[in-house]
Amino acid sequence: MRYSKVGKYILFFLISIFFWCGCRNSPEKVESDIVTKPEKMPERIRNDLEITLDDILKSGGKLNDSVTVGYSKLEDSLYSSRNYSSIWNEHERWLPLADSLYKFIQNAKEFGLFPEDYHYNMLSFIRRVLVEDSVAKKNAVMWARADVLFTDAFFKLIKDLKQGRLPVDSVTLRNDGKIKDSVFTTTLDEAFRSRDIDSTMAELEPKIRGYDSIRAYLKSFLASAKFKPITYLSYPYQDSIAFFELLKSRLFETGIVTGDSTDWDTTRFIAAIKKYQKKKGLRITGHLSDEFVDALNNTDVVKFKRIAVNLDRYKQLSDTLPHTYIWVNLPSFTLDVIDDDTVSFESRIIVGDPKTRTPLLTSQVSNFITYPQWTVPYSIIFKEMLPKIQQNIDFLKKENLMVVDKDDNIVDPKKIKWSKLSKKHFPYFLKQQQGDNNSLGVIKFNFRNKYSVYMHDTNVRWMFGKAFRALSHGCVRVKEWQKISDFLVRNDTIRYHPDTLRAWIKRQEKHVVSGFQRVPIYIRYFDCEGKNGRIRFYDDIYEEDRLLREKYFADKSVY
Repeated sequence: MRYSKVGKYILFFLISIFFWCGCRNSPEKVESDIVTKPEKMPERIRNDLEITLDDILKSGGKLNDSVTVGYSKLEDSLYSSRNYSSIWNEHERWLPLADSLYKFIQNAKEFGLFPEDYHYNMLSFIRRVLVEDSVAKKNAVMWARADVLFTDAFFKLIKDLKQGRLPVDSVTLRNDGKIKDSVFTTTLDEAFRSRDIDSTMAELEPKIRGYDSIRAYLKSFLASAKFKPITYLSYPYQDSIAFFELLKSRLFETGIVTGDSTDWDTTRFIAAIKKYQKKKGLRITGHLSDEFVDALNNTDVVKFKRIAVNLDRYKQLSDTLPHTYIWVNLPSFTLDVIDDDTVSFESRIIVGDPKTRTPLLTSQVSNFITYPQWTVPYSIIFKEMLPKIQQNIDFLKKENLMVVDKDDNIVDPKKIKWSKLSKKHFPYFLKQQQGDNNSLGVIKFNFRNKYSVYMHDTNVRWMFGKAFRALSHGCVRVKEWQKISDFLVRNDTIRYHPDTLRAWIKRQEKHVVSGFQRVPIYIRYFDCEGKNGRIRFYDDIYEEDRLLREKYFADKSVY
C-alpha cells in the first residue's frame, strides 16, 4: 500500500495515539526519536531502551494504559548487562529470530495459548507500520519499545509453556516453584544459539502422553473452529429478567428462532427451548437446566478455553510420569493402565456423584483384597441409612448389613433403640457381609489417602452400561477388576498365579494380596483429550473447568 505525503503524516499521528497514548505516569516521556543517519540508530535505540525500561519500572510495569510488561525488573537487568543493546532488531529490521518469535505468537492457539497475552496486537501493528511507513521506520523509540515487547513476550511464553496459568492446587506435583530468572535468560541464549524458536519452546512443554494427544489434534480443531462472539449465559441466574433477555439473544444467535425479538411470553420461550433441545438431542422438557444452558454455552470459543484449561492441568504434573502407572480420569469415566508409555488396557469406571465427589489424589496401589467386607462410612450412615433404619429395621436385612460394636462384636439390631441414635450418638459400626451382594463386589484395591476412598468391583455391574457414570459415594468402581489384579501381580506369578486368584473368587475366599511392586495411581480431572484422530470433550461433571475458565480466561479473546 502506498501513501501520499499527507497520508503518511496522518498515519504517523495515528501510530503515536495508538502506541503511546495515556502514558499518564510520565508526561515528559519522549514519544518520538527520528534518526536520519543509519549509523546513529544503534546508539539512539540504546538510549531509548534505557529510558523506556526506566519509565516502565517507575510506572509499576506499564508501557502505557493498555500494555503491561510482566517481567520489567528482569528485562531491565538483562538489557543493562548488555549495555542496553537491542536484542531483536538490527540495521532497521527485525532479526530472523524475531520473525520466528512473531510467527510463534501468531500461532499461539496451537499451544492452547492466547496471542494477545504476548503483545500480539501491538507487535502486529508495529510490524505493519514499520513495513509501510518510512518515517516510522526511523523512529528509535518504536524500535526500542518493540524490542522490550518481544523480550517480555518471550519470557511470558517460557512461563506459560512450562508451568501454565492456573494456580497451584492440592494435587500439583511440580516442586520447582517460581521459575528462576536464570531459566529465562539461559532459554533466551539457547534460542539465539540454536536459531530455532520452535525447538526451544518445545523443550519447555510437558512430556506426557495426555498433553501430547491434545496438542496433536489441536491444529485440526482450530482449522474447523468457528470463533465468533456469542451471548454467554451464567446459570443459575441472579436476575431472571436479565437472564431471559440474554437467553432470547442467544437463541436468536443459534438460528433456532427468527423473526420478531419482542413480546416473548412463557409459551414462546418453552417452544424455543424444546426446539433447541430436540436439535441437540437433549431431553425435551421445555425447561431450563444445566444441560440445556451448557449446550448453549459450549461454542468453539468455550471449547478452546476448555482445551487451554486442560493443557495447563498437565503442566501441574511432573515434567514426566513413571513408566508404569494407573490413570483415572473422572470426566471420561475411564481408567487406563499405562505400562512403558503404552495403554496396556482400559476399563470403564463409576465415579462419585457431584454431591459426593471422587477426590483428586496421587498415591500407590499397595494391596488388594478378595471378597472384602464393607464397613459403611459414617457419612453414608447418617445421610442415607439411619433415617431408613429408623423407619423400618428390615432395611438392614435387605442391604445385607450387620451391626457391630467397637470391639467388633455382632449386635442384635432388634435390641437397639434406633430412635435414640443420631450423628452425635452412634456407638456402632454397620458392616456388609462379604459375598456377591456386597457393595464392594468381589475385590477391593487399596491405596493410601486421607479421603478413605479406594477402587473396587460392584454388585450393580449393569451401571457400567450407562453413559453418565458419576453415581458413587466417592470411591471408584472398576469394570475390569480382574485385569487390574492380574496386572498388579504380573511379576510374581509363582505366589499369585492368575488361576489362583480365580479359584479364590470362585470359592468366595477372603485373601489380602500384597508384596507386589506398588503401582502409582493418579486420579485426575480432564474433560477433554485427544483420541481417535480428534479432540473429544466430556461432561464437566463437577463444573471444575467452568469455574477455572470463568476465573482465568473469561476476558481472553480468540478472535
